[in-house]
Amino acid sequence: QVQLVESGGDSVQAGGSLRLSCAVSGYSVSSNCFGWFRQAPGKSREGVTAFWTSGANTAAAVYAPGRFTISQDNAKNTVYLQINRLKYEDTGMYHCAARRCDGASASALLPERYQYWGRGTQVTVSS
Repeated sequence: QVQLVESGGDSVQAGGSLRLSCAVSGYSVSSNCFGWFRQAPGKSREGVTAFWTSGANTAAAVYAPGRFTISQDNAKNTVYLQINRLKYEDTGMYHCAARRCDGASASALLPERYQYWGRGTQVTVSS
């Protein structure tokens, strides 16, 4: 059974940083592709950043470079999202998701391409 469990969300002030974790069981981090998505109240789920080759090449939303960084620890079977210089508009539920890699960067940020999802961890940024 595949399980993804996110943690690390918090209420922080604008300008702060957070590191979110996604602990994975039943699915190998080293041989599959993972991404981070977020959903703000009243909005659709959107891709933040994701690997499109396992642990190597990444795709990112236009607002992500320089602030959002995805990484993974194969030994711990865990995926991370480092968020720096948090902004009020970063508020939302952050989800980790997993899929088999297809080697295509264009699909990496599309939620419908992912088979497995965690329940999410809440990030709230106050201005």
